[in-house]
Amino acid sequence: MGSDPLYVGKLHSDVDKGDGSIKYILSGEGASSIFIIDENTGDIHATKRLDREEQAYYTLRAQALDRLTNKPVEPESEFVIKIQDINDNEPKFLDGPYTAGVPEMSPVGVIKTALPNMDREAKDQYLLVIQAKDMVGQNGGLSGTTSVTVTLTDVNDNPPRFPRRSYQYNVPESLPVASVVARIKAADADIGANAEMEYKIVDGDGLGIFKISVDKDTQEGIITIQKDLDFEAKTSYTLRIEAANKDADPRFLSLGPFSDTTTVKIIVEDVDEPPVFSSPLYPMEVSEATQVGNIIGTVAAHDPDSSNSPVRYSIDRNTDLERYFNIDANSGVITTAKSLDRETNAVHNITVLAMESQNPSQVGRGYVAITILDINDNAPEFAMDYETTVCENAQPGQVIQKISAVDKDEPSNGHQFYFSLTTDATNNHNFSLKDNKDNTASILTRRNGFRRQEQSVYYLPIFIVDSGSPSLSSTNTLTIRVCDCDADGVAQTCNAEAYVLPAGLSTGALIAILACVLTLLVLILLIVTMRRRKKEPLIFDEERDIRENIVRYDDEGGGEEDTEAFDMAALRNLNVIRDTKTRRDVTPEIQFLSRPTFKSIPDNVIFREFIWERLKEADVDPCAPPYDSLQTYAFEGNGSVAESLSSLDSISSNSDQNYDYLSDWGPRFKRLADMYGTGPESLYS
Repeated sequence: MGSDPLYVGKLHSDVDKGDGSIKYILSGEGASSIFIIDENTGDIHATKRLDREEQAYYTLRAQALDRLTNKPVEPESEFVIKIQDINDNEPKFLDGPYTAGVPEMSPVGVIKTALPNMDREAKDQYLLVIQAKDMVGQNGGLSGTTSVTVTLTDVNDNPPRFPRRSYQYNVPESLPVASVVARIKAADADIGANAEMEYKIVDGDGLGIFKISVDKDTQEGIITIQKDLDFEAKTSYTLRIEAANKDADPRFLSLGPFSDTTTVKIIVEDVDEPPVFSSPLYPMEVSEATQVGNIIGTVAAHDPDSSNSPVRYSIDRNTDLERYFNIDANSGVITTAKSLDRETNAVHNITVLAMESQNPSQVGRGYVAITILDINDNAPEFAMDYETTVCENAQPGQVIQKISAVDKDEPSNGHQFYFSLTTDATNNHNFSLKDNKDNTASILTRRNGFRRQEQSVYYLPIFIVDSGSPSLSSTNTLTIRVCDCDADGVAQTCNAEAYVLPAGLSTGALIAILACVLTLLVLILLIVTMRRRKKEPLIFDEERDIRENIVRYDDEGGGEEDTEAFDMAALRNLNVIRDTKTRRDVTPEIQFLSRPTFKSIPDNVIFREFIWERLKEADVDPCAPPYDSLQTYAFEGNGSVAESLSSLDSISSNSDQNYDYLSDWGPRFKRLADMYGTGPESLYS
């Protein structure tokens, strides 16, 4: 234990006479490092502290040597040094510190508690220090300590308790079904599964209106609505709610009931509600033959609020785009607004809106299904477009076509059609008709020997009558083509064959035909060239560049004596009523009234009034284009009542008409004023 070497033992050889001629050496585990030997005396010492817990024994080898020759005087010997244990290690807890759980209220047992009825809710954890001693606690022994944390685990020894004896909640009557009205919770000092609860309504007048369920995460009772609330019917509800532990521990039932009750009062608040229809759906029926304005049915709605506001009705036009129906805004009577057709639409599903008069934002919706009843208003017709053929070699009585009919109507007893030939076709010698009495008919041949060269197509009128009341009929024409058929009766070709002339054309005839064709082509080219020359414009090149859009009317007459194309007598004879002419360059939007008749007045006044009226029409016409309209009138011929209207001829005449007032009519008439004015800047002065 100290710093000095510890004597372990002594080695001695029988050869050693004590004269110093023998020396001792030591080898093996710990030789020279832990254990040393005096080579003269053989004494062995330990130079370091030994620990039995690290190494309990050491194996060494010793030998005696002649000091002079360094040779062994005896064989090598082996010996073991065993370390003796002393109490140098205190006790240790290998897995400390420790934790342990003990149920609260545990009785005395293997693990003893110092206090009876330990309550987790008062204190849930205790820290213990445990000491261990060796040598049975005798003096000189060593000791070790560890800590033990004892946690009291929960048991269901506390019943649930509501913090309040009553609750009150306000909810609007418009709250939807399944909405949450309130959340209540009973307190429980236990934890985990011992605090799980169940809620139920045990009494009250809202048993069928409300229900309560538990939130698994928070253990709250959730009160929800099962039926719609109505303030006008009932303004408040009272519920008696019980909360109880889901799993009670029978050991603690003596402590009292593990449940608690509370009272919940729910106040219903009044809300302005939309009108309510007396029925969610109104089925109605009407015949498609009913007259416009006839009554189909009536819907009714009322304001459920205490104010009982008057209701006005209307139809949601998104459900009646064609506006087939109308509704009386006050009475709710639905009438027809258009003629109905079952074949177009057999059922009309419309939505009727009911609006409060005092609050138009409150709108209720009712649904009306109007079924259109069928009448016999459609005549039968062919079921399809038939392509009927008859072979040239057909025999009498042969069926060449089977026909059927369709009818858009749907009578309750089904269709029954009757087929026959029209009166004009009854006595024909080619075909006959047989009514099969099953809504079909067969077309048969009456003779043989059909020839395409004589007649390639036959038209057979067929009369079809239905069984409606009153019955309707129609005449349908069946087209029958004569065809060349093979031996099996299959049509090969149905076109009329062209006959080949017995003799061909001679060479001279062909040349004459070609010459005629060439002559016609030359004449056509000459005519086209002459017409193009006649259509050259009569205005000068500098007149073309007027920087405006020009509408030109080039109506050609039939000749110089033609006075029918332009009746110029109307310019002088204004005593008749002239109808307003529609513009051909734009689409008119405003219709002008007919102008009054003119009395017999001088020509210059007539023209002035005529032009003034045209000016006013152009000024007020919103469709008039923003440009001048230049019209050119060619010479009308010697027989024209209005004579020549050429501006060149007019300016060279001896007329005393003064057109200076045209310059006062604005920029639209500037060019006309320049052409006809007498001022120094006149175009022709």
